[in-house]
Amino acid sequence: MGSPYLLSQVELKPGDLIEIFRSCYQHWAIYVGDGKVVHLAPPCEHPMDGVASVLAALSDRAYVKKDWLEDVVRKDRYRVNNKHDETHPPLPISKIVRRAEELVGREMPYNLTSHNCEHFVMELRYGVAMSDQVTEAIAMGTVGVMGVAAAVIRSMAQRRKHRKE
Repeated sequence: MGSPYLLSQVELKPGDLIEIFRSCYQHWAIYVGDGKVVHLAPPCEHPMDGVASVLAALSDRAYVKKDWLEDVVRKDRYRVNNKHDETHPPLPISKIVRRAEELVGREMPYNLTSHNCEHFVMELRYGVAMSDQVTEAIAMGTVGVMGVAAAVIRSMAQRRKHRKE
């Protein structure tokens, strides 16, 4: 495989999931052929928008767009990531691409935890809307909260111990 930033179009197949590594999140698109991808983009997913991820969190709508892969990727690293093929058989490629193309131009609900760009492409490829980013963030949040709780409890126990001495 070539550079981690650019894959040749020969390596990309219609229906492939493209994971794009933004500064603090991953944007997802689905390859539909001829150098183009379909993706769900909040109004703030623009090339020059450095606060896109913050503004996306505030948005409740997004648009299905068909763009050149290189325009969506910009200077970010990306890869093909059909990560659930083992557990969720992909739909037929013709159906994936047809469904993606039919949605182009539509406004859709957007929510970071239930209707984001990863949910969108997973539903196109597998027929199931899912987002590992959300699952991992929730798990990390839970671990973080548990860690803070453990630290507070430990601190309180140490204070009691010192008071008794």
